[in-house]
Formats: sequence, C-alpha cells, structure tokens
Amino acid sequence: MTAPAAASGRVLATLNEDGSRRWIRPKPSPGKWLIRRRAVAYALIALFLAIPHLRMNGKPWMLLDLPHRQFTFFGTTFLPTDTLLLMLLFVSALIGIFLLTALFGRVWCGWGCPQTVWMEFIFRPIERLVEGGFNASRALDRDRKHFAPRRLLKYAIYALLSLTLGNTFLAYFVGTDTLWVWVLSSPFDHLTGFLVMAVTATAVFLDFTWFREQTCLVACPYGRWQSALLDRQSLIVAYDSARGEPRGHGTGARTGLGDCIACNACVQTCPTGIDIRDGLQMECIHCTQCSDACDEIMVKVGKPVGLIRYSSKDALVGNPPRILRARTVLYPLAFTLFFGGFLFALATRSPADVTLLGGQGAPFTQEADGQVVNQVRIKVANRTGDDHLYTITYLDAEGARLIAPENPVRVPAAGNITTTVFVVQAADRFVNGERLVRFRLSDGGTFTREFGWRLLGPQK
Repeated sequence: MTAPAAASGRVLATLNEDGSRRWIRPKPSPGKWLIRRRAVAYALIALFLAIPHLRMNGKPWMLLDLPHRQFTFFGTTFLPTDTLLLMLLFVSALIGIFLLTALFGRVWCGWGCPQTVWMEFIFRPIERLVEGGFNASRALDRDRKHFAPRRLLKYAIYALLSLTLGNTFLAYFVGTDTLWVWVLSSPFDHLTGFLVMAVTATAVFLDFTWFREQTCLVACPYGRWQSALLDRQSLIVAYDSARGEPRGHGTGARTGLGDCIACNACVQTCPTGIDIRDGLQMECIHCTQCSDACDEIMVKVGKPVGLIRYSSKDALVGNPPRILRARTVLYPLAFTLFFGGFLFALATRSPADVTLLGGQGAPFTQEADGQVVNQVRIKVANRTGDDHLYTITYLDAEGARLIAPENPVRVPAAGNITTTVFVVQAADRFVNGERLVRFRLSDGGTFTREFGWRLLGPQK
C-alpha cells in the first residue's frame, strides 16, 4: 500500500508542515483602524462588565433567571409563556446579522465578537507585555519553552482574568446581589452556581490560552456561513491584486512590478495567520490589521495607501456599487416585519397571563344533597413589576356558589401562582353532562379579563 504523499506547504494556518501546532503571535500594527477598533473594543468590554450592575425600571438590564424562568432585557421581564415574543426577538436578531453581513461583511467578527475583542485587546497585549514582545514570544515558541517563568506568570494573570469573566458571566444568571453573597460564602453553600462559574472560567482560560484563533476557525460556524451571506457587493477586507501584482522585493526601481513589495507585513500581523493576498478566505475575520500594516509600508515606500482596504469584489474589478439588490431589500423588509411584530406584541401584551386548568382527579363530585362540585385551577402570571391582588368572580352565580380558599389572590411581581376554586351548583344546571361557565379576574386597576370554561357534571 502506497503511503500518502506529504503535504506540500502549510495546509492550515494553525498547523506547520509536519502537522505540529503553529502558534500564531501576530505583530501589532498601529494605524487608523486599530485606533477605531480599540475604542469600540474597550467600550464593549466596559459594557459587558457593567450590564449586570445597571438597572432600568428597578430591574437589571439583563438577567437570565433560569430557576424562576424569568428573562429580563433592558428592564422588561419575559416569562416562559412569552414564546411568541421571544421567537420574534430571536428571528429579528438573526435577520439583523444577515443584513449586517450582506452590507458590511464580517464586521461583527473583527469588531464586536467577544472572542476577537478579548483576545486582541486584553489577552494578547498582556502576553506581549509579560513575555517581552512579539519577537520574544516567538522565541519561546521556537525553543519550546512553554513553561518558562514568563509564560507561567502570563498563565497566572490569565487565570485571574478567567475567574473575573466566569463570575461576571454567572451574574447574568443570578444577579449581582446574589453573586456578592456567594463570593463571600462557602462554595458548598451554592455548589451549582460555583460549578457554573468554575466551568466557565476554565473554558475561558483554555480558550484564550490554548484554542485561541482555532475557536474561530474550527468551532464557530460563522466563517462557513459567509459564502451564503456575502455577495459580490458586500464589504470585505480585500487586497487589490490589480494594483499589487506582480509583487516583488525592493524599494528602488521596480520596472514591471506592482505596488506590493512582498514584505509579508500583512501575514505577520494577521491574528488567524492567513495571507490576505490569496483572496477572500473563511479564516479572515475582517479585523483590518493587515490594512494598517500595509498602509504603514506604503507610506515608507512612497506609494498610495489602500493596497489592502475595505472594498467589495465588484469594486475591485471596477463595477459600480449597487445599494439596492435582493439582499438589501428582502432582509430589511423581513427585519421590519419580525421586529415590528415584536414591538407590537410587546406593546399590546397583557399585564397578566391567566390559564384555567381542570381539577386533579375526578372531573366532579356529587354531595349527598345532589349538589355538584367542580374543581378549577387558575394559574395567574403577573407580568408587571409590582405585586397585585387578583379577584376571582364566578359570573354564572344564579343558583351556584364559588368557594375560593384564597380570594383575592396575591401574585408577586413577575411571579406566578396557581390557586384552586370550587364551583357548587345543582345537578339540573348541566345539559348533556356539561355546562359552559365564565370567570372574571381583575386586579382592580388596568387588568380585567373574562374566561370561558366547560364544567362536567352528571348525565341526565
């Protein structure tokens, strides 16, 4: 059996030709795009850390309270019964991503994705600071000194950062007040929460210490979606091959050569290790580091900047831009439809959700005097931010009586209560073994609703 041929050249950006891991240590490239990305990144980092502490309408900006099945976004609490609202919001966000990608390419990956933001503006700067810079980090890789003292110090700092992110992540689910109590108490008093934090912190540590750019290349599906989400008019970070080719070394007389001097600055600065001159690639996260690196070189050699720039496939071959095209028309229409539906459903949402349920056990009982007793369970979900008392009224009161152990029913803010009532009436009020009745629930203020229900009784 013939042995498989050895790979010619590097197959993946993160692998060497012999199959070993190629550690990518991108060289920083100062420039106008880095300044802008840094401002956006630090704003996003501050926002992520601050959101659990911010309040709106007396509630956290965001709280995903899974044990109580309550989800708060910007001061508005959603309950599990808000399936339509949550579906419309999710689909709107998905269509918004499609529209953003169609217009601006993978701007999310390069400017807003937490993986990129934390990696390029927190973890890698710490790495360069602790290990002694770009060249020193590469020297440690070359000499395989993975546990050198400087690297161990870096890992220790990464661990502290990971714990901070793990606790912040947990705050999104339990709130800052609960988190603070847990931090000051024994982990065994809140073992589940502690394990969530520990697993999250471990995942963050492994991600930014080991997986790094492989998370984008292997785990994240967004790069694979781009072939379907982008078109020839979509904005991408592109190399102008018509201007740059044929490339060649040197800064003197360059007869017959393009503007690219084959310095490989764009490759050295790429956080995913690709060569942008090979065209649009799945690994490219559109971070513009190659653009800043190339612009700096072009200035030094007296050439116009923009050899690598934001452009589109059509623009590179001289075709005019087209704002109106299928994607830019259909995506906004779909977004308007779904997000408009979400806003309408949210604005018209009832302040309470009421569900009537049958009694447990037999559908009815009959007392010695012939009176029929029906059990009805009423579940009330209070959507408001205040406690409310809900009064239950049986509207078909003639010849019948309502027995309610608790009436009115107190339901806490954003909470739900299930109470049981009993309807007692004569057997002759049932026709063919059933009777349609109505209940009214009212909080004495803005909420009053009537609900029909079918009671079962004896056959005549």
